[in-house]
Amino acid sequence: METNNKSLEQVIKTVNDSLDAVLYYSQKNDYAGFNKYDALASPILLPLSFGNKNLRLFYSQAIMRSPLNLRPLFAIPRTRNPKGIALFAMTYLNLYLARKSEKYLQKAKELLDWLAQNQSTGFPGNSWGYQYPWQDVGFFAPPNFPNRVVSYFVGTAFLNAYEITGKSLYLNYAVGVKDFLIQAPKVLYEDDKMKCLSYVPDESINWVVMDVSALCGAFCARIAHIIKDKSLIEEARKLIGYVVDKQTDYGAWFYTHPPTANRLKMHDNYHTGYILDAILDYIDFSGDDSFLENYRKGLQYYLENLFLADGTPKWMNNKIYPIDVHGSAQGIITFLKAGRFNRQNEEFAYRIAEWAINNMQNKQEGFFYYQKGRFFKKPFTIMHWSNGWMAIAMSEIIRKYYAENRATTN
Repeated sequence: METNNKSLEQVIKTVNDSLDAVLYYSQKNDYAGFNKYDALASPILLPLSFGNKNLRLFYSQAIMRSPLNLRPLFAIPRTRNPKGIALFAMTYLNLYLARKSEKYLQKAKELLDWLAQNQSTGFPGNSWGYQYPWQDVGFFAPPNFPNRVVSYFVGTAFLNAYEITGKSLYLNYAVGVKDFLIQAPKVLYEDDKMKCLSYVPDESINWVVMDVSALCGAFCARIAHIIKDKSLIEEARKLIGYVVDKQTDYGAWFYTHPPTANRLKMHDNYHTGYILDAILDYIDFSGDDSFLENYRKGLQYYLENLFLADGTPKWMNNKIYPIDVHGSAQGIITFLKAGRFNRQNEEFAYRIAEWAINNMQNKQEGFFYYQKGRFFKKPFTIMHWSNGWMAIAMSEIIRKYYAENRATTN
């Protein structure tokens, strides 16, 4: 196989070197850094919001969208992000499988221990959120208020650890995540075929975010497969069924339902990848392939409308900039998974990885830049958003390559 005139072995070496560099940078900084939505962690901006949603949203968007990193100016601290810690833990688990060194398993264990000790409280099961207050369009979350997306990724890290080590402790944490996903408020919609869950556990929320139910459905299917729970499979089917029902006739998903609930009435990159991976995971763990054509149609839309031919991730289906490195990472993961259907999908994952390494990685320090505009990069990194995501994405390439090589030589 060749990609961009390089052999697969050359691509793997490039990815290995890039991964080692970003992990060195991340570990050196104790996996702590600035966060995308951390404006209200500022001891200056939060009091100046006066409890007003619009002011909180304005500050959050201003800090997030600024071409310069204003966080030091407003005394915003660097912190560990639970989702980021989960991504780094999964990265080390992948490297343990690929490189067969106990040091990676130990690194993963240390990060999982930190997650176990830094849970949110007040809701069923096990859950995680962000350590800082943050304002989204549809809700306000105080510090450590859990949400289903972060909890999904943390739960996935514990499940991966369980499948590798067989330790029931990790499975117990993951089952606790399932309890949170299913039992915590709020069910936004349910009938005999479909179910939709809120982003955060708040009875006042009526805001539908499409990828939330998809991720919850995939997680339930995986847990059900492990513990042999048929009723949980049905729960998973309803959650995925809701998301599939909202797919457009041309194969895409809006971020919210209805689309008018959010100002982004377009189709964004990485949330589309989340949904596609969730559908495929549901199919794998449930054995139910009734949504396979929806997946194929969505994948085709993702390929043709959310990436350029050279592997550049677009911001939206009708807008290239700002190029966000999270889009690169998600594309690698999604097309690598889709490699089972044809080799071109896998090759495109490698092309995305090469583009990101060549265009978004700081070669001196190893970190990945957050975003790239038409004329310049934002000259800073976001620890979990940039480095955690690129680390897990590249480790998926490495894990897959070494697993296939061993299978061929044995």
